Amino acid sequence: MPGPAGEDVRLAELVATLSLATDLGLGQPMEHVLRSCRIALGVGAEIGLTERERAAAYYVTLLAWVGCTADSAELAGRFGDDIALRADTYGIDLDGLPMLAFLLRRAGAGSAPLRRARLAAAFVVTGGRAIADAMMAHCQVASAFAEEVGLGPEVHGPLRQVFARWDGRGVPEVAGEEIAMAVRLAQLADIVEVHHRLHGVDGAVAVAEVRSGGQFDPRLVAAFTRCAPRLLGELDDGASWETVIESAPALDAALHPDEIDRVLTATGDFVDLKSPFRSGHSRAVAELAAEAGRRSGLGADEVRDLRRAGLVHDLGRLGVPNTIWDKPGPLTAAEVERVRLHPYFAGRMLTRPALLARVGALAITHAERLDGSGYPRALPGAALGPAARVLAAADVYQAMVEPRPYRAALPPPQAGAELRGEVRAGRLDGGAVEAVLAAAGHRAGARRVVRPGGLTAREAQVLAALARGASNREIARRLVIAEKTVRNHVEHIYAKIDVSTRAAATLFAMRHGLVDGDSGE
Repeated sequence: MPGPAGEDVRLAELVATLSLATDLGLGQPMEHVLRSCRIALGVGAEIGLTERERAAAYYVTLLAWVGCTADSAELAGRFGDDIALRADTYGIDLDGLPMLAFLLRRAGAGSAPLRRARLAAAFVVTGGRAIADAMMAHCQVASAFAEEVGLGPEVHGPLRQVFARWDGRGVPEVAGEEIAMAVRLAQLADIVEVHHRLHGVDGAVAVAEVRSGGQFDPRLVAAFTRCAPRLLGELDDGASWETVIESAPALDAALHPDEIDRVLTATGDFVDLKSPFRSGHSRAVAELAAEAGRRSGLGADEVRDLRRAGLVHDLGRLGVPNTIWDKPGPLTAAEVERVRLHPYFAGRMLTRPALLARVGALAITHAERLDGSGYPRALPGAALGPAARVLAAADVYQAMVEPRPYRAALPPPQAGAELRGEVRAGRLDGGAVEAVLAAAGHRAGARRVVRPGGLTAREAQVLAALARGASNREIARRLVIAEKTVRNHVEHIYAKIDVSTRAAATLFAMRHGLVDGDSGE
């Protein structure tokens, strides 16, 4: 059932918006994924897909790369700038010796020579197992997102095959017709879109034919080759958003407000996977800001928009590499400028439909300050309404009580004192700060004792540390237990919550409020 006036929005519109964030994470210009969707549907029409197959291809193509946040921290740790790495992968066929040479050249990029040598050696010794694990984490996150937003097994099932290859040399090890048609279309469309943009129609056809029978289904390559001039020529109309939304499956009805909230919550979780230091940040900011808004006397509609803005305020983080977000030392001037762009990126994505435009206009203000020292637009206090002031205070407080690569999490009393210091400095609004602190005090007293998944108190502590990126050795040291005991706990946790990767476990922790651990008995 559609929502109130001004609330009508379809799942396709929310997923298309998320695809713009995925573009940034892939190192591609906005609407790369939307153009890929048009290509996949065009090739699908050429081979006569059924309506059911077409609907699956539509959503699989839009969501195939949504899991790119899941492996960002690991890729950055091994290969430097994760966004640049992904962008460069479009130039090679990731298989065999070419892939090995590609990754060895980038091992430890930006690090000292000795560390680069160690990382390259480790990569060779393990046979690139870490890359296969990263691919599986990506697939699990994409599949989990699709399931969370209400898409069926015809979408979330195939998303676990995103890195499979026609020749069986991918991850997972399935081949040929065992790979879902939707995945085969998405893979082909993703690559040829980039090569068309860089090298024209001939370049797109050439890369498809070179990889035919290897990465790509030969039948799809033949179909693409037949229709490439017409299909790729249509992309020049500059109307990919409108075309993709108009092409949405016929049953894609307007969402109920609760369904909208569910999709936006899943989107916040997806963004927070970008860095283990920010696991659960968007959910926490959303709830804190909403409660502070209620305490400030905002109306129900304003509180709803404030909560939604909290969920998506960091969407632009995907456009900044983890070598910056997870840097343990001071940022350079150039790095600071890249950080200051992230609200701008979010604002560029959240412009349509009307509901997201309204929420986005608030979300983009989360880093603005009353004295004009904020970003991206250096707005003065007169331009910041009550909701914007609450969102800024909630974001600052929540960041303070979370760990960061350059400091430990601040105790709530210290965070509160520093937040009030921002008021005295003229950067944050006093009323908004007091409302946020009151809301935080209320939330702090509402601990859950019955834990999801049947986790014990110790398992919840281990899971929280995993979600923050800690290794087994670091967890053992932190909890004063044996490393073997930590491994046993991890095995039990994975079994209880039915996951097999750290990324999937982190998603579980975020969804169930376990990111900050649990001290209950």
